[in-house]
Amino acid sequence: MIATLVLLGTWIFLGLPVAIVTIPWTIITRDILPLYRAGMIVVRLGLRFAGIRIDAVWQQPLDPSRRYIFLANHISNLDPPILIPLLPLRVAVVLKRSLMKIPVLGWAMRLGNFVPVDRDGRVESAIESVEIAKRTLASGVHILSFPEGTRSRDGRLQPFKKGPFYMAMESGAPIIPISIYGTENMMKKGSVRIDPGTAHVIFHSVMEPGNYATREDLLAAVQETISSGLPEWMRA
Repeated sequence: MIATLVLLGTWIFLGLPVAIVTIPWTIITRDILPLYRAGMIVVRLGLRFAGIRIDAVWQQPLDPSRRYIFLANHISNLDPPILIPLLPLRVAVVLKRSLMKIPVLGWAMRLGNFVPVDRDGRVESAIESVEIAKRTLASGVHILSFPEGTRSRDGRLQPFKKGPFYMAMESGAPIIPISIYGTENMMKKGSVRIDPGTAHVIFHSVMEPGNYATREDLLAAVQETISSGLPEWMRA
């Protein structure tokens, strides 16, 4: 539990003064970038002090003029704080709409153009989420989504939801598949205990939605790519 206390302690000890300084600035200017950059520094320091090392590999450099949809497998609550600081510029996350109702945090996520999704299966909800995602990309912000929809309980790759691929096909935004492993041993689903270790992250080559005839073809290709970067026991 020492690593857990160190991580949370660092985030609270450094995060509070950052919030006191940057939140009023954000409210006044409506510019979330200073808050975002300072927050990423705090996140990185917390991970480092907790003994979490990151081995990241990029298979292809990104075009700085384009905005991407990053799609990753999901095996731990540590995945987002590990991945987001690695991504260039600013990133908005696709997440459950209910999380947007959290006081203060929900406000920050709305200001950060995070993309809320419903799990009610309604077409109207899906269309709304896609429109928000398109506006987010057009504003110069990347998107990060976990297409499994939730964390894998045993670390193995789970079936993908169709929503992120509908989003990609409709927006035309290029996709970067991400394979992450190692975090399944550092923080297991249902536990708050963190064990130090190394997170391995592979950013695969760009995949263009326009090169695929259907959403299902794109989904299958992305799933195969993410699976190829995982240890054999984790593959679909």
